[in-house]
Amino acid sequence: MRETANQFCALGWDVTVVTILEESWEREYGLDHTLSEAVDPRVRIVELALAREDLETDIRQFSETRALRPTAWAKQERERHLEFFPELVFGGWRDSLEQGVLDVHRERPADLLLVSCAPYVNLAAARRLWQEHRVPYAVDYRDGWSVDVIGGGEAFTRDSEAGRWEDEVLREATAIWCVNDPIADFYRERYADLAERVEVARNGFDPDSVPDIATGRPSGDGLVFGYLGSVNFRPEFLETVLDAWREARTRDPLVARSRFEIRGHIGAGASREANAHMDLIRKAESDGVTFGGPVPKAEVAETYGGWDALVLMLVGGRYVTSGKVYEFMATGLPVVSAHEADHDASTVLDGRPLWTGAGGMDVEYLANAFVDAARMASEATDDERAAARAHATRFTRSALLTPSVRRLSEAVRAESATAESVQA
Repeated sequence: MRETANQFCALGWDVTVVTILEESWEREYGLDHTLSEAVDPRVRIVELALAREDLETDIRQFSETRALRPTAWAKQERERHLEFFPELVFGGWRDSLEQGVLDVHRERPADLLLVSCAPYVNLAAARRLWQEHRVPYAVDYRDGWSVDVIGGGEAFTRDSEAGRWEDEVLREATAIWCVNDPIADFYRERYADLAERVEVARNGFDPDSVPDIATGRPSGDGLVFGYLGSVNFRPEFLETVLDAWREARTRDPLVARSRFEIRGHIGAGASREANAHMDLIRKAESDGVTFGGPVPKAEVAETYGGWDALVLMLVGGRYVTSGKVYEFMATGLPVVSAHEADHDASTVLDGRPLWTGAGGMDVEYLANAFVDAARMASEATDDERAAARAHATRFTRSALLTPSVRRLSEAVRAESATAESVQA
């Protein structure tokens, strides 16, 4: 989203970003203002006074019902949100989001609204602005709504409340951006008459997040395997990876001397770094597993530069790519794929040197992959590392996003010119 705003600025647009309070972001996952430093200074930011009540940890702010019957309160809270919009946690934000966008438009009339669907209730604001002021909008879907990106297939039917909302909103959208080809194909098939508006706007990597090509360090003291990303998968998933790591240490002396460092966000709100995932990591400390917390964006390259191999832990299958896979590729380091074989990350990684391949979440397979990656890390030549990095060059964030931003900009300007011509 930062890159999107910057690119629209570069094309001459006056950009206003509507978001929530900083304290609200902090309450959920925290903030990394090293990301903010690269936002074009011309971007105007409007913060709406919205926050997730279920993540409030100050008990002095609790209602009597929440304090005495927390389970009943949580159920009532979910039901309350659904009264406004078919989304459990955020539906109740609908009125404030709609009014916030209308207020922004009243102060500075908009020619385009690009709505990013996290959460999906944002779609209501796009529809409201279109209904009242006919402001064109595009949907930056990323993972989509009606597609079940984890389990595969349909998340809800077209005749459900969510299905009717999606159908109505997409019908008026100028463009529908999806994060990969399988999701785009899902929407092209689901809405065949809208297929021409669906396009792929992939994630990518920022060149300043990639370290200089490492030549490999002496492996006598062991290697350092690393994972950087949100730990938002089920504990059982992490347990499988740690079991495979433990097994690999019994098979290979180099892995036995090595460490596995996990960095990123674990949990949200009150459960941040206080959950089953952290229990598993602590139990694995004797196996050389450590947790180092989140990494500020400005320190990502340095973090990768301290590792010898990467562990790509991803849930889902063919509908999931993730953003981290592009960064991982661009480091030039060996990559262990801890995800299903039929996964869009496999499509992106296919043909990359220093990749162990993807064979699913089998402990035996993953243990062998850890051993293979250790061998690659200790034996890879400079040419092999350079070739691994070269595989990622076409996936820079700016290069991937530029075509979609330009097409949308030109389409809206063309629509505006046509409307002015008709009025004249």
